[in-house]
Amino acid sequence: MTDTQVTWLTEEAFDRLKAELDQLIANRPIIAAEINDRREEGDLRENGGYHQAREDQGQQEARIRQLQELLNNAKVGEAPKQSGVALPGSVVKVKFVDGGDVETFLIGTRQEGVTDGKLEVYSPKSPLGGAIIDAKVGDKRSYVVPNGSTIEVELLSAEPYHS
Repeated sequence: MTDTQVTWLTEEAFDRLKAELDQLIANRPIIAAEINDRREEGDLRENGGYHQAREDQGQQEARIRQLQELLNNAKVGEAPKQSGVALPGSVVKVKFVDGGDVETFLIGTRQEGVTDGKLEVYSPKSPLGGAIIDAKVGDKRSYVVPNGSTIEVELLSAEPYHS
């Protein structure tokens, strides 16, 4: 597994997400019973409760798959030890070359919730996060935004995240 496939999580975030996953899995029989109860009410074409229960089941299963993938690719409790290179778990400062604006953020996952809103979090899979992964201080990288424009950034600093 490469560092770009890894999702960096603190122990607390891993435990919180694992508890959510366990709760969703434990809830599967309840949703299945709800679907069966609604199915027995009669005509399924006009049974809003049945359709809502099926939709709830679909959303729950999607969240279970999302959490399983996230936790299977998690690197728990270990921020990168290396400064000067943008890696998952690093707090980076970039300068947008065109406008000169500077932004500081954590390369991680929003599910992580480690920053309590004090620091933006960009996924390594996002356009900006993906562009700067493995960049060294002073490197310039570019990425394409949804409207098709190309933006160039320069990595000013990269430090391991410390809570």
